[in-house]
Amino acid sequence: MLTLAVASLSGGQGKTTAALFLGRKLAQLGYPTLLIDADPQHNLTTYLGLELKPNEPMLLEFIKQSVELQESIYPVTGEDNLFLIPADDQLDGVVDYLASSGVGATLLKHRLEPLTSTFKICVIDSPPQRSQICLTVLGAADGLVIPAEASLKGYGSLVRTLDLLKSMQNVRATQAQVLGVIPFRDRWIGNNQSTESRLAVEAMTEEVGKTLMLPSIRESERYKQAINRRQTLTDLGYSDLEYPFSLLIESLVQQLGEPSHV
Repeated sequence: MLTLAVASLSGGQGKTTAALFLGRKLAQLGYPTLLIDADPQHNLTTYLGLELKPNEPMLLEFIKQSVELQESIYPVTGEDNLFLIPADDQLDGVVDYLASSGVGATLLKHRLEPLTSTFKICVIDSPPQRSQICLTVLGAADGLVIPAEASLKGYGSLVRTLDLLKSMQNVRATQAQVLGVIPFRDRWIGNNQSTESRLAVEAMTEEVGKTLMLPSIRESERYKQAINRRQTLTDLGYSDLEYPFSLLIESLVQQLGEPSHV
């Protein structure tokens, strides 16, 4: 199982959108795909329309091993090959548990090991703060996708995320490597890119190099429409807007090999 973390250390950078579109596209290609909502704001769980009762297990219970492993994994309604370990605002309660475990940065990685033969790929939506949850997400990851708004704030988020990754690599708390940076909300007026967006994307490119920069995602209401309707952009007739995700998935498919349904 290939494990991807979608992380960026500021809110509103497009993490959940990226995790959702990547997971959904990979599942449609036939890969058994596990999504994990590791953000206490639980937007990914909400976007996927999963409504759980208060006593039903989520990521908190999965990490603490307070239930059988499979009890925390839910099939996404209407989506073949797509499964979710959900979250709610109670996930904040896992922070002390991770901190006191002594192996917090690698704990999620260990918890996922029994699933490596069940799923081909796992995509984790990380919280936007440098927290114990974020550390254990990066510790579990083989690859890192960094969405960053095409703005000064987005550039700062990218830099902080790269600094955290490097610090974890230096102490061998993660083996994750950056797979791609996706600039979100690239602002254009007609055929002209805004100065702020242009400068931000240029700075990001200088930071990570051209090979890791994916095409920008322009501001568009189509993404919200796709999320609200629980469809892909291709389903809505806007496959061109999925181009950055398609490029990333092409490189992932080379590692994943042939798909096989659950």
